Amino acid sequence: MCGPTKPFGVALQEACAQTGRLCVGIDPHAALLRQWGLDWNLAGLTEFTRICVEAFGGQVALVKPQVAFFECFGSKGFAVLEKALVDLREAGTLVVSDAKRGDIGSTNQGYADAWLRDNSPLASDALTVSPYLGVESLAPLYSAARETGRGLFVLARTSNPEGASLQDAYPTHSGKAQLHASPSVAQEIVDYLSELNNREKAQYGIGSFGVVVGATVPHPPILENLCGPVLLPGVGAQGATKEDVDRIIGHGGTLGVPNISRALLECGPSVEDLAARLSQLNAEYFA
Repeated sequence: MCGPTKPFGVALQEACAQTGRLCVGIDPHAALLRQWGLDWNLAGLTEFTRICVEAFGGQVALVKPQVAFFECFGSKGFAVLEKALVDLREAGTLVVSDAKRGDIGSTNQGYADAWLRDNSPLASDALTVSPYLGVESLAPLYSAARETGRGLFVLARTSNPEGASLQDAYPTHSGKAQLHASPSVAQEIVDYLSELNNREKAQYGIGSFGVVVGATVPHPPILENLCGPVLLPGVGAQGATKEDVDRIIGHGGTLGVPNISRALLECGPSVEDLAARLSQLNAEYFA
């Protein structure tokens, strides 16, 4: 895969202006394959992915394959994902691989080389990562993304019930409890990435380091200073609406990208039906 010709934040902003600001998922879990009349095996995975690529390629700003469902089939499943990455890129569509990687030191360097380097078969335009071993532990991934013009979506405030106790907590530093008015863990992550985005912000008006914030979250972190993309899962089947997206994004400084998966994929397996529903959703969320 050849490297990007412009920073990810700029490329995503332009894609949203052309097609609408949606990210759609490729989530080949067993129940959905069976709903499509496909078997939960490599052949079913391959056909499901082919249909999604045909329906979404060139028609949406961002596509998000859920890596775990490809990983279920080992190296042959990863081969299906690799082909999808190439085919979507050839169709002019940006891809964020939803792998949620995150560790420390040389392990993060390995993840960076696997997902963000030009010579890797898994090279993607962006990658989801977890900062909960420390947001600064992701330094090798930040460096690789900046060097190659790719992006990251860092988990900040997710919508799963278990996330709130950690992500909404007010951390301690140097053994001293913080005042309640100090930033939450999620807000500290957003603020850290805002600082990383300053260089691209000065040159391009937008950075490539984004965050993931669930669209159903009642009290999200403040995002207006991020000056980068925000991926918002939970729209559609999980109940979030365009109004929720606009409430979370605020009035400036961010590029809100609603993520719709189940509500769209349930329209398959017809390529035509998927494309028609995608067109309707794109119109609703047009930039």
